Amino acid sequence: GLIRQVLTILFDNAVKYSPRGSKISMAVREFEFYVCIEVKDEGMGIAEAEKAQIFGRFYRSARVQQEEGIGIGLYLAREIVKRERGYIKVLAKEGKGSTFGLYLPKK
Repeated sequence: GLIRQVLTILFDNAVKYSPRGSKISMAVREFEFYVCIEVKDEGMGIAEAEKAQIFGRFYRSARVQQEEGIGIGLYLAREIVKRERGYIKVLAKEGKGSTFGLYLPKK
């Protein structure tokens, strides 16, 4: 369903923006009210100044213009997750990889 689509977007981005041979991992963590699915990569990371922009429709970092895409994946992912009453958090440093946490309410 829709959550699978969100995970596909997160994994596609992790693969697209990570160097060949690096690791991409997934972890599931349970909290009192949420389940968190984390997708972690060892890619280029995200500049602090760009973190607020990456979920914007059609936003593409100048550092990734050579990659295919129109900048709608993370926007769609966030919209889907909002409809499910969840949220997405990103932890990233430029040059140090990224971790996207998908938080979904427990039913």
